[in-house]
Amino acid sequence: MRTFMTAVIVFTFLISTSQAQNTLNFPTLGHVDRFDAALDSLIAADARIEVLCGGFEWAEGPVWVPETGNKFGGYVLFSDIPHNAVMKWQEGTGVSVFLKPAGYTGIVNYGKEPGSNGLALDASGQLVSCEHGDRRISVVTREGGKMTLADRWEGKRFNSPNDLAIRTNGDIFFTDPIYGLPQHANDPRREIDFCGVYRVEKNGRVTLQCQDISRPNGIGFSPDEKTLYVANSDGNDPVWRAFPVQDDGNLGTATIFFDSSKDDRIPNGGGDGLKVDQQGNIFATGPGGVLVLSPQGKLLGRIVTGENIANVAWGNDGSTLYLTSDMYLCRIATKTKGAGLK
Repeated sequence: MRTFMTAVIVFTFLISTSQAQNTLNFPTLGHVDRFDAALDSLIAADARIEVLCGGFEWAEGPVWVPETGNKFGGYVLFSDIPHNAVMKWQEGTGVSVFLKPAGYTGIVNYGKEPGSNGLALDASGQLVSCEHGDRRISVVTREGGKMTLADRWEGKRFNSPNDLAIRTNGDIFFTDPIYGLPQHANDPRREIDFCGVYRVEKNGRVTLQCQDISRPNGIGFSPDEKTLYVANSDGNDPVWRAFPVQDDGNLGTATIFFDSSKDDRIPNGGGDGLKVDQQGNIFATGPGGVLVLSPQGKLLGRIVTGENIANVAWGNDGSTLYLTSDMYLCRIATKTKGAGLK
């Protein structure tokens, strides 16, 4: 288990037990880099990054689950990939195991990252997961059982679904790099020799949308759902791409939205998860933290925890940004709201 120390905090929590957390005074860490005055309208000058819980091996794929009757409005679910678990954090209660196994149900060892990765809610509020070990997109049904939505393309099993975005019409778009395969690109179980971006329609039809990105990762729609953003986690091609969504729901030809190698204020590096706000700004995990990009692809600022940040999610009233940052779940208040949230 990895630990992180600053003058402010030293955290090591066991993830297998719930930690009572009835405090609103959470420790803080990190800072916000401000590269453009436009960031001030998105993140207040006195905004702080709060550490909500920790002790995870590699936290990923957060999603906010609204809950009627909960005085805090809901809770956060997120993946701890190496532990093959989905964790639940709720204000006033703390962290507990929500689902285990979460991404691999086999009987032999399946490498270092067998669990679920990206998580999302469908229109019915059901949990949809990208699963590494079982190499599928799944949904936890209202009855509590799990059902496969897609696990192959043209008869071939996916590599390891990574992250997903769901359109309001129910279409699921997801990325499929090789990070969940025990031997990655050289794994003998691999059946598809590229890393693709796919579309799963409500009728279950799976179509390949792109096979030209070396390591497609984070994915998210613009507020009007006419553009799909896809991050590449390959440092040799550290480019976030913007795909037009055509009238038939398929993707058109991508354009370069942002290239971290062209900006000397941040290290050269690829991206991971991303989310979009109601104004079309992209909050994309990348070199050194969460990059805040304007709808035109201009770097406005960066949220820095001091650890790698895998993914983000909007929660509460839509203005709280949750961060899965290595061993931590963190959050920061913003002055904007996530796309699709009221």
